[in-house]
Formats: sequence, C-alpha cells, structure tokens
Amino acid sequence: MGGLPDDLIAMKKNAKGEEAMGRVAIVTGGTRGIGEAVSIALRDAGYRVVASYVGNVERARSFAERTGIAIFQWDVADHEACEASAGAIAATHGPVDVLINNAGITRDSSVLKMSRQDFDSVVDTNLGGSFNMVKAVLPGMRERGWGRIVNIGSINGQAGQFGQVNYSAAKSALHGFTKALAQETARYGVTVNTVAPGYIATDMVAAVPEEQLAKIIAKIPVGRLGEAHEIARMVDFLCAEESGFITGSTISINGGQHMY
Repeated sequence: MGGLPDDLIAMKKNAKGEEAMGRVAIVTGGTRGIGEAVSIALRDAGYRVVASYVGNVERARSFAERTGIAIFQWDVADHEACEASAGAIAATHGPVDVLINNAGITRDSSVLKMSRQDFDSVVDTNLGGSFNMVKAVLPGMRERGWGRIVNIGSINGQAGQFGQVNYSAAKSALHGFTKALAQETARYGVTVNTVAPGYIATDMVAAVPEEQLAKIIAKIPVGRLGEAHEIARMVDFLCAEESGFITGSTISINGGQHMY
C-alpha cells in the first residue's frame, strides 16, 4: 500500500530516460568493478556512455560486447592522452556533459617500504587523473551551462588505512579537490560531488587475503561488503537533472564503517 501506480512509475522512468537522452557520459576505469556498474547504470538511465580502460584489453572488449557500451583506451595519468581522448569522444559521440572520475590503482606497502615511484603512480592516477579529465571536459560544460562531475573517493581517504599512504593521500586530496572545484563551477550549472565507497565486493577487494578480509567485514556494522550497483545507484542520482542543488558534497556509502 502507498506505492506509486505502475503506469506512473513507467512515466517517471520514461521521463528520466528522455532527460538523459543525448547526454554523453565518460566513466574512467569504466569496464570493471565499480566503474562497470556505473557505466551500466548510466546506460540504463539513457545516457550515451563511453567507458575508458588502460590495460586488460580482453576484459574491456568482453565488457563492450556484453553491454553495447563504447570503450576507449587511454591512461588518465597522461594529461595529453586525456585531452586527445576527450576530444575524440566529443567528435564521435557528442559533447560530454557527465564525467565520472573512477579510474584508480593501488600500490600498497608501508611507507618505509614504499618506493617514490609507487607513491607517485598512485597519486598521478587517482588524483592527477581527475584533474586531467576535468581540464579536458569542463570548458564545454561551462559553455553549455550544464554538467555533472562525480569523483569516486574512498573510505580510506576519510579514515586512512595501514599500508596505503599513497592511496589514502590521493583519495583524501580528491575530496578537497571536489569542494574547491564545486565552488569554481557552481555558477555555470556544473555540479561536482564525491562518492566515497567503503569495502565493495570487487576484484580489488577480492585480492585481499581471506583472513584480513574477515577482519574488515567484522568492522562493518551492516555485516557485509557493499555491492558495486549500490555505488552506481548514487552516482546515477547525482547525475540527474533533479540533483542540481547538490554540489561540493562527499557522500559516504560504507555500511556504517566510518561515520563523521
């Protein structure tokens, strides 16, 4: 009782699809894990999605065949490659109105064992990649007076994590990047927000040793890992026309593991 009639639900879904129709969305690191779920969610909402990847060509091609989502290969840590790829996407698919900065890597070790290269590579990808992509697509968003940028942060950027000085630093900085950029873009109709996932059942988390993973789950009040589609649902919401009054926010999705 109290739910919407089926025909009204259908109308709302159709209206959402029409609203998104024609808008091009780039999802970096969009062929696997959280990125894959986000790419599919935005596709299903009516966006014309382009997913980027940097390695694992076979996995990316399988994703494209299975989903019908276009894929482009480039390294987000490469500033010139971001500019060139964003330009190619705009030329072939249309102006980019939505950017999801999801691409990320890990190079874990304690700080005394961490090489400068491992520190720099994580920061260059997880933080610098977002800067590179924003520089590539923001001018067009400003000119058109509309845009949505969603950065994928992390609980470890909020609370820190042993063995992840590089990753935690990059993700924490991304939260500050979001707040500053949101102030610069608000008057142009461009919103900028961060979604900070906790531990999600992806390939990255699956690589954690079983004993350590059990300890992690024990600290999550809801008693389980998150699912990638739960993150994608929030990203889809933040990209909607109706979310234009939300900007500069960090939204945590972590099962209650870290509250502040």
